[in-house]
Amino acid sequence: MGNSSRKGQLELGINRSPEKDRNFHLGGRSFYFFDFDDNIAFLTTPLILFHKTDRHEVKISSGDFAQYHQSIGKSGPYADYDLDFCDTTGTFRNFRDHHIEDIEKLQGKKQIFVQDVAEALGFPDFQWKGPSWECFYHATFNQRPLSVITARGHHPETLKDGIRVFVQNKLLPLEPNYLSVYPVSHKETRALLGDAELKEGTAELKQRAIRASVEKAIETYGYNPHHRFGMSDDDPKNIQLIAEEMTRLKARFPEMSFFLIETQHGNFVKHEIKLGGLRGEKVENLSQLSFFEEDRQKS
Repeated sequence: MGNSSRKGQLELGINRSPEKDRNFHLGGRSFYFFDFDDNIAFLTTPLILFHKTDRHEVKISSGDFAQYHQSIGKSGPYADYDLDFCDTTGTFRNFRDHHIEDIEKLQGKKQIFVQDVAEALGFPDFQWKGPSWECFYHATFNQRPLSVITARGHHPETLKDGIRVFVQNKLLPLEPNYLSVYPVSHKETRALLGDAELKEGTAELKQRAIRASVEKAIETYGYNPHHRFGMSDDDPKNIQLIAEEMTRLKARFPEMSFFLIETQHGNFVKHEIKLGGLRGEKVENLSQLSFFEEDRQKS
């Protein structure tokens, strides 16, 4: 990818000034939670399905998996295929870290996630930038406390290494101000979230990660009724359970504000979690909306 295709993003960083948090004057902070795949960025990392009869492999994208995963093996285009949960040879093997020998590290070999981020940057911006990229850039540029909550199973440091590739390529001005990093299929992370027996599903683990991130935000930055939390995700099941968890958090911290950004199928729907339910609005262009910092002051 040539320098010309990156020029707009570089100029955006040069011409803008840091902004204070939406409720800075009241002591509140704005916390951003992001899913990674098909949200911050589109990567070409494939998932692998296995034919029920002869076990031949078919690769599908993370976007297709989000759309069809509940029908795989039952109906639809992947009715004749199964998932395999072996971390080494199964469906999600490219979403896990692989052992790299010391000699290979010296030779510059990187984990798959880091390689895939670097490879994505060889494509035009519109191909790899996810629907929440501008919000991610805004949160990073302004050093908002930020959490990455993803279904991937890499080590948290691997995720940071991959995101560092954006910084090295001057697509981000500096590294994010990480509040937390939860790759919820990573075994040690699952244990940290109370799932040492590996029984919980991805959406349930994301719920736990959201709760843990909110608790860490309050522990790190102090309790303030004017804190604001927002998360973006594209998976329909995850969105439903994220809304459920944020509803519980709203009941627990009723003075604070909670938002969910739905980014599936190219649509942007911003939901504010209220004690009486969700209040949603479709957003035509997320590039000018920083989750929840651009909405009007409540009366």
